[in-house]
Amino acid sequence: MARETLASRLGFLALAAGCTIGLGNVWRFPFITGEYGGGAFVLIYLLFLAILGYPILTMELAIGRAGGSNLVGAYRNLGGKYGKLFSRIGILFFTGNLILLMYYTTVTGWLGSYLTGYIDGSLAACKSTAATEVYFNELITNPYKATAGMAAVSLLATVICAIGLQKGVEKCVKWMMSLLFVMLIILAIRSCFLPGAAKALKFYLLPDFSRVVKNGIGATLYAAMGQAFFTLSVGIGSMAIFGSYVDRKRTLGGESVVIIVLDTMVALLSGLIIFPICFSYGVDVAQGPGLVFVSIPNIFNNMPFSGIIGAAFFLFLLLAALTTLIAVIENIAAFFIDEFKMSRKKAAWIAGALVAVLSLPCALGFGVLKNIQPLGKGSSILDFEDFIVSQNLLPLGAFFVWFFCMSKYAWGWKNFIAETDCGEGLKFPQKSYIYLKYVLPLLIAAVFVAGYIQQFDLIKKISALF
Repeated sequence: MARETLASRLGFLALAAGCTIGLGNVWRFPFITGEYGGGAFVLIYLLFLAILGYPILTMELAIGRAGGSNLVGAYRNLGGKYGKLFSRIGILFFTGNLILLMYYTTVTGWLGSYLTGYIDGSLAACKSTAATEVYFNELITNPYKATAGMAAVSLLATVICAIGLQKGVEKCVKWMMSLLFVMLIILAIRSCFLPGAAKALKFYLLPDFSRVVKNGIGATLYAAMGQAFFTLSVGIGSMAIFGSYVDRKRTLGGESVVIIVLDTMVALLSGLIIFPICFSYGVDVAQGPGLVFVSIPNIFNNMPFSGIIGAAFFLFLLLAALTTLIAVIENIAAFFIDEFKMSRKKAAWIAGALVAVLSLPCALGFGVLKNIQPLGKGSSILDFEDFIVSQNLLPLGAFFVWFFCMSKYAWGWKNFIAETDCGEGLKFPQKSYIYLKYVLPLLIAAVFVAGYIQQFDLIKKISALF
């Protein structure tokens, strides 16, 4: 059975960018930028995208294209005499795709429910913060509503993957990405004409490093580093599979730049939407999930044409989440196709069913399963699943990608460069070898260690022992 390929370079870029563009861009980036001081944080974030995100993204794409398979198969195909060992280790990190969707489907389902709430008028009718909070709590605690939203988005993504790589996944994601950018631009223009837009844009776009000092230099650096790293979802094979679908006409260093630029454009444009809204209506932009599901809807609901504005905003969020959902289900389906020689339809339906069933605990985690608090009092199943992926599998998987591309006992630097620089376009900076060999792994380790310190407040706990 011949391996499927993408029909065009545009399809590859749309899929790869669609996988990176998700809730981390449109939800997490604005509130973490607000929390850590605005424009100065944005500059530091862009720096870490270049020195941390770019090389690891390029490495994972190169592994996928050279290996001609999913991450697990690529490790086996390229690993020489240790190929089977690398493949088995790769399976551990590849499970991150499944665990990611175990909670990502739930949040995507919430977005879908909010979109339908604006379409049918039920959400637009909530004219106070209290009413909007009741609406949100009813959504996440009602087992039927929570599971229905999760099942609906899982089914949609599965059907698209089952149709085919070119006719289903590639075609749909290209349309979704096009509509996403249209919605982004419309909403950004609308937000920039709000009363508090000038003050918001000054905070967002003009660097003020005194805010970095005020928030703590170390904390700000870690937040920027973590956001730059996590937004690209490298380490678990999400990018490798799309590398395996493309030819060698273009260099991967150049393609990685385009993917990062698209990902960053969505994040920056999202800030142009969120910050003017929050500054104009006196809402704390750093408040987290409540910003998207309570505060901003409450603002929309007290504007003229609230139904149209709210529907447009949540359509934009839903598109961003769906592109990631489709891309990751495609990755899981491709694993079944490559490793078990399944047909596409069978692999897609098994992947979709597996995701939907395993997503049930998270979907029910704010209602009937709310007493399950794996990370301590006040935590949820969603928090625990996100912790496994974000704080463990992503950084450790990225470290393994680095080792595989840089070590003489694995695929190695020469093979990586030969694959990456094959084709027309921007060549990977070979003079960065010393940096990649000795500094890059330290940055990845810093993401991993700092994540644990932040999650469990280890500094205070260790200090208490003395």
